[in-house]
Amino acid sequence: MNPLYIVDQAALSDFCQQLHTVPWIALDTEFIREQTYYPQLCLIQIAVPGQIACIDALALPSLEPLVDRVYDPTLTKILHAGHQDLEIFFHLRGSAPAPIFDTQVAALVLGCGSQIGYAHLVQQLLGITLAKAHTRADWRQRPLLPAWLAYAADDVRYLGEIYTRQRAALEARGWLDALAEDFQALTHPNRYQPQPQEEWRRVREQNRLRGPARAVLRALAAWREEQARQHDRPRRWILDDGALVELARRLPETQDALARIHGLPGATSRRYGTDLLELIATARQEPSEGWPTPTRRPASSQQGAQAAEKWLRWIEQRAGDYGINPRDIADQRDIERLLTGQDSRLLHGWRAALIGNELSRRLASSTES
Repeated sequence: MNPLYIVDQAALSDFCQQLHTVPWIALDTEFIREQTYYPQLCLIQIAVPGQIACIDALALPSLEPLVDRVYDPTLTKILHAGHQDLEIFFHLRGSAPAPIFDTQVAALVLGCGSQIGYAHLVQQLLGITLAKAHTRADWRQRPLLPAWLAYAADDVRYLGEIYTRQRAALEARGWLDALAEDFQALTHPNRYQPQPQEEWRRVREQNRLRGPARAVLRALAAWREEQARQHDRPRRWILDDGALVELARRLPETQDALARIHGLPGATSRRYGTDLLELIATARQEPSEGWPTPTRRPASSQQGAQAAEKWLRWIEQRAGDYGINPRDIADQRDIERLLTGQDSRLLHGWRAALIGNELSRRLASSTES
């Protein structure tokens, strides 16, 4: 199946007409984001029964005919590890397309392994080895080489067959509905909307900070996020994590002190120095009850740990019956949260359907007795 390479509007419109008669499309994207905050969409690959198209996002004046079809709620979109692809469409329209079927999630439930790559899944299910020569290609380059287009087409070439096999296997086990919540969660706006006040949690070595320094880090990380979005630049180009931690640790009060912060570029100090000093001064005055706290695993009593270990062994047995790695279902923390009445992964999606609901019933029965 030779892929179409679509570079003009008329060809795109003709191809999109075909999408009105298909039940699903396989979808992938090629993009670059090394020098930007937002991903730069370069190529969209679409596969439908009997046809593959590589759609040049940089050559076309409008992608609307295709985007309209991608957002058709009656059309299933098949992706593999589709978070970043869905993020691109979220930025195009302010929402993620639905419904979707993610073959990586399905592979996990079907015992193929956690976070399995597309090429490994193709090899495992279809016995086909995919080329890996162009994983670092610069997709902004034009013209695109034929070998690059072939590589890109392969990223969707086998998704339809994998989907067909996985769906049949899930239906045979009665598990297809169990994945509905997981697939729906992949399209939730909170996954793609920036959360500036939570960015501090992603900063390396933030656990080194205590007290008001953590409040300062939160303010600085939120400021960096807004600056990166406003100027469409990578976060690290505004301030890297090391500089953020040093600023929060040393709490400079003057331009001279700011200039002595290790890892803070002089140009950044001169351009943003006043803003940074004001942020630091304000954040360090926050009352202690407002300081951000890391998410820590609560200490377990000996009795609680023993109970969790008991149910972890039960999960291992049930996972063996299903052919799933027990570590992909739950760890001790998940069980401890369930035992203490907190939210747990075991209460959601396929984990709840296969394991969590039954475990909750057993826990209730053991409590009553």
